[in-house]
Amino acid sequence: MARAGRRERGRRPRRAGPRVTPLDRLIQRLRIRKALPHIPAGSRLLDVGCADGTLIRAAGGRVHDAVGIDPDAPPGLGLIRGSFPEDLRDRGPYDVLALLAVFEHVPDGERPAFVAACRDLLRPGGRVVITVPAPLVDRIVETLRRLRLLHGMDIEAHHGYRPEETPSYFAAAGMRLITHERFELGLNHLFVFELPVASR
Repeated sequence: MARAGRRERGRRPRRAGPRVTPLDRLIQRLRIRKALPHIPAGSRLLDVGCADGTLIRAAGGRVHDAVGIDPDAPPGLGLIRGSFPEDLRDRGPYDVLALLAVFEHVPDGERPAFVAACRDLLRPGGRVVITVPAPLVDRIVETLRRLRLLHGMDIEAHHGYRPEETPSYFAAAGMRLITHERFELGLNHLFVFELPVASR
């Protein structure tokens, strides 16, 4: 099983909360704004890589129930400080799993197990909502970090991820692509995958 969030395994670098800049927050809000329309009203939501729970707060009364998991999650708001999936005690099922700026941090060899864990937590007809950056973002982020305008995540933890690889991982797990859009001037990708009702 993929062990999301373990720094020693290279899954996700740890955030330094106080170093997050206003530009970091703006980019986070843009991702959330793009993802929210794909979270149906009344859903049970699991936010993987939830950070401080911003998506859960933004969803508010739109969702019936929400859980977030992140190695650096603060206490409260139903957030779990831990690694996905092994520290997640509530095994669902969920209507929506959100992976905003997360999947590119999963090492190549761990992605199939990570996607399988997502699938197994979904109810039939449920969906996974993902954002991943375009490769050009790494160069832009590095420049902005040098100017101290952006903290961002560790670029080296992106594992050279290419967004066009994303559908193949979820197709292999029996999920179908229902939406793919580019946003932020083409620098970010949104994918929405659905678990077919007949798959369970």
